[in-house]
Amino acid sequence: YKIGQLYMISKHSHEQSDRGEGVEVVQNEPFEDPHHGNGQFTEKRVYLNSKLPGWARAVVPKIFYVTEKAWNYYPYTITEYTCSFLPKFSIHIETKYEDNKGSNDSIFDNEAKDVEREVCFIDIACDEIPERYYKESEDPKHFKSEKTGRGQLREGWRDSHQPIMCSYKLVTVKFEVWGLQTRVEQFVHKVVRDILLIGHRQAFAWVDEWYDMTMDEVREFERATQEATNKKIGIFPPAISISSIPLLPSSVRSAPSSAPSTPLSTDAPEFLSVPKDRPRKKSAPETLTLPDLEKKATLNLPGMHSSDKPCRPKSE
Repeated sequence: YKIGQLYMISKHSHEQSDRGEGVEVVQNEPFEDPHHGNGQFTEKRVYLNSKLPGWARAVVPKIFYVTEKAWNYYPYTITEYTCSFLPKFSIHIETKYEDNKGSNDSIFDNEAKDVEREVCFIDIACDEIPERYYKESEDPKHFKSEKTGRGQLREGWRDSHQPIMCSYKLVTVKFEVWGLQTRVEQFVHKVVRDILLIGHRQAFAWVDEWYDMTMDEVREFERATQEATNKKIGIFPPAISISSIPLLPSSVRSAPSSAPSTPLSTDAPEFLSVPKDRPRKKSAPETLTLPDLEKKATLNLPGMHSSDKPCRPKSE
């Protein structure tokens, strides 16, 4: 999944970028952290002006983007989102991957000790997604991998598939603006949940495309796709170096890139808009888990957390 994650992020960003909007890659460099070791640092700009609600477009600049900074030390990653126009707004996501199906209740105790958290399980096969994002070819209930034999997942699949892994995510949203804080924070959690559900469904459905790739091959795919994406949205492609870079100052929070990398839909991920109440399927456990492809590369993706408080996944 270390390779599958990189492949999915690059391909999805390219598909969802067009007409001056989408995901621009500003920097993608190797990075070394004294605690986490070697990793990869990326900085991106997510342009989404036309995707904002009318009230937001009236007050933000014509060229509006969110900055994503990510540090990937797989199996541990950190992603942060900020906006210079909204200095009191931020999203912080920490991700840890373990070889289980979401049974580690204390995985984020060190990062969020004594903090109230709400747990949200996400099931890539059985949870409903917004209709505008649905593709039958990316539905784990219908897809079957030719290379791995995995697929056509049915309710309860996490109890029968081995090996399996879980993606735990601790999501913290802050929007410290009186009168809007609760509404915006709750909605952003909902958007993040949908993004993670869609992205990991795609990682599973695209497995035959990335399963045989080496790390060097997926890095080359990432570089070529990022340059093509920048051209697609009208940004001159930056030189994406693969040489080592100096250690960032300690004031810069070390962390890795969280998957998925903020995919956007041309139909408008309603960022900062009023959340719509839509029923969640209650019959299936809400765990973002994927079956693994082999014992070496387990695939199962759980725990995204949705609330205005930090969240952690919980045992099923």
